Amino acid sequence: MTQNGSVNILRRNFVVGGLTLGAGFTLGVSIAPRGTALAEFLTFADQKSDAISPIFKPNIFIRIGTDNLVTVLSKHMEMGQGVYTGLATLVAEELDASWDQMRIEPAPANAVLYSDLIWGEQATGGSTSMASSFLPMRQAGAIARKMLIGAAAEQWGATDNEITVRDGVVHHTPSGRRTSFGELVHIAAKQPIPEKVALKTPNEFGMIGAALPRIDNADKINGAAKYTLDMQLPDMLTAVVAHAPLFGAKMRSYDETEAKAYPGVVDVVSVPTGIAVLAKDFWSAKKGRDRLLIEWDHTAAFAGSSHEIMEKYRQLALGPGAVAREEGDSEQAIDRAAKIIKEDYEFPYLAHASMEPMNCVVRLIANKCEIWNAAQLQTRDQKGVAAVTGLSPEQIKIYLQYAGGAFGRRGTLDYTIEAVTIAQKVNEGVPIKLVWTREDDMQAGKYRPMYFHRLRGGLDGDGNLTAWQHRIVGQSIAKQESFDYIVNGVDLSSVEGANNLPYQIPNVTVDLHSPEIKVPVLWHRGVAGTHTTFAVETFIDQLAKAGRRDVLEFRRHLLSGHVRMLGVLDLAARRAAWGEPLKPGRGRGIALREYAGTCLAQIAEVSLNKNNEYSVDRVISAVDCGIAINPDVISAQIEGATSFGLSSVFAEELVIKAGYVEQKNFDSYEVLGMDKMPQMDVHIVSSIEPPTGVGEIAVMTVAAAVSNALYSVTGHRHHRLPIHKA
Repeated sequence: MTQNGSVNILRRNFVVGGLTLGAGFTLGVSIAPRGTALAEFLTFADQKSDAISPIFKPNIFIRIGTDNLVTVLSKHMEMGQGVYTGLATLVAEELDASWDQMRIEPAPANAVLYSDLIWGEQATGGSTSMASSFLPMRQAGAIARKMLIGAAAEQWGATDNEITVRDGVVHHTPSGRRTSFGELVHIAAKQPIPEKVALKTPNEFGMIGAALPRIDNADKINGAAKYTLDMQLPDMLTAVVAHAPLFGAKMRSYDETEAKAYPGVVDVVSVPTGIAVLAKDFWSAKKGRDRLLIEWDHTAAFAGSSHEIMEKYRQLALGPGAVAREEGDSEQAIDRAAKIIKEDYEFPYLAHASMEPMNCVVRLIANKCEIWNAAQLQTRDQKGVAAVTGLSPEQIKIYLQYAGGAFGRRGTLDYTIEAVTIAQKVNEGVPIKLVWTREDDMQAGKYRPMYFHRLRGGLDGDGNLTAWQHRIVGQSIAKQESFDYIVNGVDLSSVEGANNLPYQIPNVTVDLHSPEIKVPVLWHRGVAGTHTTFAVETFIDQLAKAGRRDVLEFRRHLLSGHVRMLGVLDLAARRAAWGEPLKPGRGRGIALREYAGTCLAQIAEVSLNKNNEYSVDRVISAVDCGIAINPDVISAQIEGATSFGLSSVFAEELVIKAGYVEQKNFDSYEVLGMDKMPQMDVHIVSSIEPPTGVGEIAVMTVAAAVSNALYSVTGHRHHRLPIHKA
């Protein structure tokens, strides 16, 4: 954002893969599964989906009622990232609806109908939602529009080409007659489903590219938006679980007498993850849990510390790991280098710390399990719960709620399965609301893994980078989560951002050690980029300095031919007045990243005080994410992700000692406060390419930009996060 709150958009005109998004363009990506006729599929969807059933259902994504409201069904979860607004915009654009008639609801969990085209299952993550939905949602809107036009033509005895649609009103040009969508739904419902539809060209867009207000704003302001914590069902019991204090510990025995005696407590049950106290309300359940007397068996528990894990990592880094990338001969190139630079980097465990801790509502009835929660991976949830209950995935009904933050934490089964196993212990049909406290999630949750990086780089006599070696040590998330993301022994979620450098380096080796440790780990917002990008971008700076090169020009040379990365780099530098001197005690640093098809350059400006304390004063971001569906939402995502990343720079760190997690709540796990927020300037490159993801990329870059800026002032390199002192 600029100082006055505006978003700067600069022009770039590219077309990806030779596809012109013209008015006569027939979609290569269809709503229907491959090999299925569109009309056949939409009829199937209407019959088989348990989606809501208003009068006019032109396809699986749209419902139009006689009240003239257009309801879009979102296959993705809204967790604050603005996906509901983006999806509604895509439909409204091609439907030519007015924004005030648009509504949105979550689609049912159904992998056949609502899979993410990139994931191959119904999911929200990896910054893929808009890229996956761009063509199908526009196609859905265009289909509905064509059927409404057909209905109007039939009603007025006209031809389709005499009918136009603008701002939610259908016009008959020759006669001047007009009508609303709602008045046409009865006839439109009987129209044939078109097999092909033409989409607008980018220069015809009216809503795509406009800063429309978020579609969920009003509900979130007036309290109508429903989160899982808001759920209330008849006869519902609230469950709070006492988890083992050490990872891997088991329950040996427990005494429930005092817990059951607490007013409001209904029952105490043992489940595989601990002891659950069920009560009529949360506070009674929590106070009942406090009165449990539990004896834990620590025989097989993890009793180590973060420090010991890091020392183990250092030892593993002495030898080669599984190869993630091998090009040229980096060892030979290092041996021949005129100058060799070596650095180690350390990254702690991080909690997700979402504002709404984990929770889930479950009701088990005959041949059906109903779940109300904010699920990032609905398809995996259905399969996991089916395995526990003996039901089929189709019998697992998930009613998606808003999420008060997710960041990857809601992309796992632990708390959902826990809620289901508790529900299995009570009478059939009794709803169970499982609530994790902040302390539960901080001390018994899942974390961004701890990592160790070792890098070596070789420069020739002219300061050119000729060799790059990057070794990473850290736990495998994919292995713990049984996720198909391991290739030749390499968990891609550990090395992404290191194995796909944007820089042209002739000799590159990237390898990985994935030790097994009992500390539970999970994807974190930005995944591997939360550590790989810091190591890569600060090391690039160090290599540039060692070669007596300007850090900006050094990057430009390595990015030769990468037009989009050069574009954002130059734009950020121009907006930051790179090269112009700053006042004493102030510095600038830069970092780059390409992720989920998006290119981002960030420049951080920092200043120091006499106590060697630092502040981040301004962050300039230049982002190329294809078509900017909603510039305000994109800017908000870049700003939010930057704030998220800055939090790990200033303070975030989860420490384990003798097996115990030291941090319990925000008093000991400090997150970024408003007093440390910098000014943020976001500049969006204008484009006609399909949109790409923006929800995570700025988390990855900002730490390196800050670290590089601090070096420019102090001459001191930081190789560990968080950075407490300059």
